Amino acid sequence: MSKFEIREIDDSDIEAVTALWQRCGLARPWNDPDADIAFARNSPNATILIALNGGKIAASAMVGHDGHRGTVYYVSVDPEQRDEGLGRAIMDAAENWLRERGMWKLNLVVRAENQTVIEFYEALGYTVEKRVNLAKWIDPSKKPGFGQ
Repeated sequence: MSKFEIREIDDSDIEAVTALWQRCGLARPWNDPDADIAFARNSPNATILIALNGGKIAASAMVGHDGHRGTVYYVSVDPEQRDEGLGRAIMDAAENWLRERGMWKLNLVVRAENQTVIEFYEALGYTVEKRVNLAKWIDPSKKPGFGQ
């Protein structure tokens, strides 16, 4: 049982969640946080979970699945509230959300140079699997540097 209130995002939370993502350095020029939130909220297979600490949004995770595997994105903890268990709490909530939908594995993508985050996930029981992550920009207008 988490000591934090964890629930799905609602309309009144959007501005605070996007601000949290900015403070945590998760926003990228090719990702529109508002569009990403709307997309997740409009999908039957995804949501945004938030953790409140003292009534204020302190952590978030976008969680979804493709019917086979789960994935999380935008895992964030307010920099001023780290080391209070919020990261573990929001990941537990994301795992439970997926488990309730019949998913049995969660895959994460972490930038290789982000060793602190890799160590955080390893402490939660995640393991590094030998895989090659391939990507293709199927909408070139979203690619960093496009049109410059």
